[in-house]
Amino acid sequence: MILRLTQRLSKKLRITQLHIISQEGNPYADWSAHLFTAQRIQYIILTNTASLYSMIMYGRGMSNEKNFIKGVLTYIKQFMAADGSKSIFEKYIEPLANEISFSKITERRVMGSMNDLIFQAKVYLIECQQSPFHFI
Repeated sequence: MILRLTQRLSKKLRITQLHIISQEGNPYADWSAHLFTAQRIQYIILTNTASLYSMIMYGRGMSNEKNFIKGVLTYIKQFMAADGSKSIFEKYIEPLANEISFSKITERRVMGSMNDLIFQAKVYLIECQQSPFHFI
């Protein structure tokens, strides 16, 4: 499984070396993550690199690599279960959860889509006062 991080998120997680890993094989196991704030609360947007399927989770408690991996896998599972895609998680993502590699985000289209979604999410988080899980 590949987790592609922005510089801001890798700094928060204290991951100093991010290498560029090309996408190979399973597109379900390639995710990009970006850290952003809305009203002084940290959030992380997770986006599948191939399909741009996205979700937003709280960034609180994500202070190191171990907590981040555990939090991301738990959240993806919960989000996909609520979305009706739990079987996809169990079949394609969960088996690869033991082998996680960190990489830089290399595709500008993914980062651009994530920035657009962050702008939209801030409206829901700030103006509508919804939690990140209500975006389903």
